[in-house]
Amino acid sequence: MARRGARKKREPVGDPADPHGMAAWLARYLEWLRSHNYSDSTVSNRESYLTLFCAWCEERGITRPAEVTKPILERYQRHLYHYRKPTNGQPLSFRSQYSRLVPVRAFFKWLTRQNVLLYNPASELELPRLEHRLPKHVLTAREADLVLAQADTTDSLGIRDRAILETLYSTGMRRMEVIGLALYDLDLDRGTLMVRQGKGKKDRMIPVGDRAAVWIEKYRADVRPELVVEPDEGGLFLTAEGTRFSPNGMTSLVRNYVLAADLGKRGACHLFRHTMATLMLENGADIRFIQQMLGHAKLETTQIYTQVSIRQLKEIHTATHPTAKNERRTAVKIDDEHDATPEALPAALDAEASADPEP
Repeated sequence: MARRGARKKREPVGDPADPHGMAAWLARYLEWLRSHNYSDSTVSNRESYLTLFCAWCEERGITRPAEVTKPILERYQRHLYHYRKPTNGQPLSFRSQYSRLVPVRAFFKWLTRQNVLLYNPASELELPRLEHRLPKHVLTAREADLVLAQADTTDSLGIRDRAILETLYSTGMRRMEVIGLALYDLDLDRGTLMVRQGKGKKDRMIPVGDRAAVWIEKYRADVRPELVVEPDEGGLFLTAEGTRFSPNGMTSLVRNYVLAADLGKRGACHLFRHTMATLMLENGADIRFIQQMLGHAKLETTQIYTQVSIRQLKEIHTATHPTAKNERRTAVKIDDEHDATPEALPAALDAEASADPEP
């Protein structure tokens, strides 16, 4: 029986018996990726998107890589632009289009290096320009605590859920990194967690806050022994069935608590990742330490949080912008005269403007 949340395996396309066909070369390419230590996630994503591309080619009578030209690839790119999802009729986002085209470009680059093709038809394929979007929702410290308080800590699974939420909030770990945590990755005496084989197969050591450490220890001592099924594989956070969480299962658990808090904000595991980074920056953390916490390979990826965390910018705005200073002085004047009615504010602003005209 397939595991809940597991990606459905796609049927192979093309004629696998043809040694020069798309299917045969796709199989060789995936084997090459595995032999060069690409992550399972990378191999799975590329297999999924390249299978879609090969199916599109087969529908048009294109069965071998040598038959693919740059105009054909551009036609496929236009197909992605005009494609509509069967579930809701919505178009693919430009990021989704980008994600589908990158494996195609990498595949043909590999074919050229293997001397299967004399030239790379995808070498000059222009990918869609990506938008640099800010996180849609970020929690305040009060809102984050409210979400955490939704877990029923009188119940054993509630204690587990509180430990998961505290871990996400304290460390900003990715969903798969939390799922992959093992018992031996914890060093609560030193207040650290070891993230093993994170994104890009990179290990990193990160601190965990005292409050999160307390909940993790309570879960590990009191709840996990009730959930574990022998033989114990050593995973830290277990489902009621004694197994590790699936990605969708972890997302669903966290999302339900965010919805239960009724904050008008949506999100799940990544919401706490955004929140941790933003709040640490607002409280004075250097961005390079945030980069290390999040496990970003490039500082540019982390710098998006400098646009979300605007506390310092707001302080400068309040201290230097003329209208901000006027409103502040007027508020003090009204308070001194014991006349804090809303009607008094416009008159006070007009009076101050006439007394201090612009040059």
